[in-house]
Amino acid sequence: MATRPDDDLLGQAQELTPALYAISRAMRQRLRGSPEVGLSPLPPAEFEVLRTVLDEPGISVGGLARRLGLHASNVSTIVRGLVGRGLLAREPDPADRRAVRLQPTPQSIADLRMIQQSWDGWFAGNLATLTEDQRLALTAALPALRALAATLKETQGATAQ
Repeated sequence: MATRPDDDLLGQAQELTPALYAISRAMRQRLRGSPEVGLSPLPPAEFEVLRTVLDEPGISVGGLARRLGLHASNVSTIVRGLVGRGLLAREPDPADRRAVRLQPTPQSIADLRMIQQSWDGWFAGNLATLTEDQRLALTAALPALRALAATLKETQGATAQ
């Protein structure tokens, strides 16, 4: 059972959440509108499915749905479309031939690499507008941001079950 955060933590959350959301929103918008990558537009849900399968090859459709907090039927529809476009592969689970495990394809790995490179360049251009002290502060915050991301992922997985 989670405890109620104290006022200091709530205040910190109130300051951080809008900034983190704005960054996340800008990244999602960038995904939809990056023609220089040369790829068809990739809706955020499809990107999240691809990214998750790349991070967790062999995940099941049910596990993917739980990880993303989506209905299994919606994930199945997305997966079917991505398989049809050659971006995901379904492989039988060696432990249970009735179950399916999802794998990224070489095409999806290459596409996600191109998207990441585009994001890196775009992000670097925006980082260049900050002062050196601001960039150093962001870099110094990386361990804390990674830890927060891991905690959020765990919490999301626990609440989706």
